[in-house]
Amino acid sequence: MGRVDGKVAFITGAARGQGRSHALRLAQEGADIIAVDIAESIPGMDRFYHGATEEDLAETVRQVEALDRRIVARKADVRDYDALKAALDEGVAELGHVDIVSANAGIFAFGEQSQLVEDAEWEMVNDINAKGVWHTAKAVIPHLIEQGTGGSIILTSSTAGLKGTPNVVAYTASKHAVVGIMRTLALELAPHRIRVNTVHPTGVATDMILNEATFRLFMPDVEHPTQEAAAEIFATTNALPIPWVEPIDISNAVLYLASDEARYVTGTELKIDAGYTIK
Repeated sequence: MGRVDGKVAFITGAARGQGRSHALRLAQEGADIIAVDIAESIPGMDRFYHGATEEDLAETVRQVEALDRRIVARKADVRDYDALKAALDEGVAELGHVDIVSANAGIFAFGEQSQLVEDAEWEMVNDINAKGVWHTAKAVIPHLIEQGTGGSIILTSSTAGLKGTPNVVAYTASKHAVVGIMRTLALELAPHRIRVNTVHPTGVATDMILNEATFRLFMPDVEHPTQEAAAEIFATTNALPIPWVEPIDISNAVLYLASDEARYVTGTELKIDAGYTIK
């Protein structure tokens, strides 16, 4: 038996990157998947990096099914509560229940000092990273309570949810907000045996980080910084001598929090940060 055998996991931002990795890791351990992603670029974000596509979401479906697990995948924007709830409800209707939640969808906008950030950028980042997490919890909690079998909710924060991060004020604010959501839900849901925790990665090797715009954040005087050059600088931010972690490293933490191995773990900020926050 797998560590989450017979469970159903609801994952947002599942088309690629960490979300896809979480879906595959949980499927490897026996879970069926309800996968949601906006699966399109978000206006205003292309200057940083491009969003996932419908083809990316279809590839997540293909890879989960190759593991002989069931998956229900839907396009939905976490900012749109009704669409998100409809996608979840369809998945629960098909798969029978929901036990694990990975509120993973998020965006990374960066590069300007706080006083220069436009209201539109602030609202976009916080609507997706904070309100989207709240919408995910709001949609799934009634299912978990009604089932009466407990559950595990895992919210993706960041090292920027634990310490200040220059030139990313909107992102840092949103990821601190996720910790506040977690702490509140952990208290509210404990009587129902529903556990709520956050994960806090350092930089992760996904499209969100591995792009020229992000590299320039660390190398502002270089017009076209390379990944190789950026890696040397990224490595100086972590205590361990690595530039970034891999999606599977976060997925293994999500799996632990989803499993019975963490049956009494709630209200915890789990760092997978190569020592970033202690440096």
